[in-house]
Parts: sequence; structure tokens; C-alpha cells
Amino acid sequence: MAVAGLVILRQRPGTTKGVIFLTLEDETGVINIVVWKKIYEAFRRAVISGRMLRITGRVQRADGVTHVIAEQVEDISAMLDTLLEPAND
Repeated sequence: MAVAGLVILRQRPGTTKGVIFLTLEDETGVINIVVWKKIYEAFRRAVISGRMLRITGRVQRADGVTHVIAEQVEDISAMLDTLLEPAND
């Protein structure tokens, strides 16, 4: 599964042994992302500095909570710049 959206929250609690939690938002709502330490190390720059991300991973549902376990992280922040460009008619 792939999801994309604006990063509205990054959390790296000290008690999670390197796991990072992201929350992305798009026009349909929010999605929680879990980034394990190994994936974080592979995609560190995108995870830390991306304003808009595309996450590829697997969906996990537990105790009424749905989130995506990240397998790949892509910084697509450059796409935000195209929103400011005038439309070509």
C-alpha cells in the first residue's frame, strides 16, 4: 500500500528504541505511520526533513487503530512548489 500526505507530526519517544511515529494528512484525513529503526536509517533525510512524504508499506490494524508500517519513504515535498505555479490554460 502507498499513502502520501503532509507531515503534521513526528514523534521519537525515548522509550521506543529508535522507532519514529509520523502522522500524515491529506484531503481525506490522517494516517499514522510507524518507521522502524532500520527503515529510518535507510531513509533518514526524508523522515527528518520531508514536508510531504509518500510511504509504501503494509497496513496493520490492532485494537481499533490502523497504521502503516513503512517499508519505503520518499520525500515528495518538491510537489508542493507546483501548487504555487499558475495554471497553464
